[in-house]
Amino acid sequence: MTVQITTLKSGLRVITDDIPGIATATLGLWVQVGARYEPASINGISHFLEHMAFKGTTTRSAKQIAEEIENVGGHLNAYTSREATAYHARVLAEDVPLAVELIADIIQNSTFEEEEIARERDVILQEIGQSFDTPDDIIFDYFQETAFPDQPLGRPILGPPEIIRKITRNDLNEYMKREYSASRMIFAAAGGVNHDKIVELCEKNFTRLSSPATENFKKAFYQGGHFFEKRKLEQVHLVLGFESCPANHPDHYALAVFSSLLGGGMSSRLFQEVREKRGLVYSIYSFKSAFQDSGIFAIYAGTGEQQVDELLPTLKNILKDFPNTLEDKEIERSKAQLKAGTLMSLESTSARCERLAQHLMTYNRSIPPQEVIKKVNAVTRKDIIRVASQLISTPPTFAALGPGKEIGWA
Repeated sequence: MTVQITTLKSGLRVITDDIPGIATATLGLWVQVGARYEPASINGISHFLEHMAFKGTTTRSAKQIAEEIENVGGHLNAYTSREATAYHARVLAEDVPLAVELIADIIQNSTFEEEEIARERDVILQEIGQSFDTPDDIIFDYFQETAFPDQPLGRPILGPPEIIRKITRNDLNEYMKREYSASRMIFAAAGGVNHDKIVELCEKNFTRLSSPATENFKKAFYQGGHFFEKRKLEQVHLVLGFESCPANHPDHYALAVFSSLLGGGMSSRLFQEVREKRGLVYSIYSFKSAFQDSGIFAIYAGTGEQQVDELLPTLKNILKDFPNTLEDKEIERSKAQLKAGTLMSLESTSARCERLAQHLMTYNRSIPPQEVIKKVNAVTRKDIIRVASQLISTPPTFAALGPGKEIGWA
């Protein structure tokens, strides 16, 4: 594993992981701008902009963009999160120059034609509608808004339909000009790549990036609270969560071990007690979301209307009894899962590329797998109990939707 980092004169950082013997490469541009950077009046514009980047440039139509990458058997895609937007491709190693040029083109030369904006607006409205009709998807938006009310971090990534209908070509141009600066960008590549060649390609193609921007996201303020929406469904979907630590916090690894043993697999406490022993759910798991200045630890469950009254007390007992019933074999099993996941991900160029970008955004360096494993091994029983106790002492966030009476977390 050979990871190299170079910062260009523009401020764009280039990070690569050259993997000998690999015939493919995953590469992309990560922009440290997401939904939490948006003013309330244009909530959803980061995601709208991500969609529009593929809809034509000064040199290519939307169809030509799709055809050029697929003519060489490659894939080009993007995603938007609350703190970043990524444009990434997977290609054969010999087609890396084309992929870099395509990504540079859509970032610097998108035309945002009115006809394409109107068409893509309808597509995004359909996406929002699909999310609303998918209860085990939309519940996470309700949960996030309840945890971080009246602030950018709590707003939906897709944005509300009434705002999406009003976003204009000028809004898109101004937002991209203001937020998409070189100093906020990371170009990452993993697989059959050469670092110097990637640097050369980036210097050649990324020549029209904007000047450095100032940090403008509002500091997160976790509040917690309760949300319930009665809806005619077969199941009640609920998320219970607590305030957690930021992405670069020292407790990151202790929290990861705790999440794994609590609800990270079929052997986890939640799965064994709630599904296997009691049959209260089909799906249940725990997860953590880490941001620059805050974080969330939560449990998701989908259950029947008749099972809710047993499920909630069961969850309370599992959390309450956890510090007194923690077993060494659970700790070791969870550590093994985390370490195996880390090592298995090395076999995927996509996972390695994503990790390069995420590490550089969070830690300003690449963290070797051996260091991750060392830190996982260093987590102690006391660390896990301390982290778990701190979590459940914070104000809870409870969000649920489904049939029956209103439910909450007292």
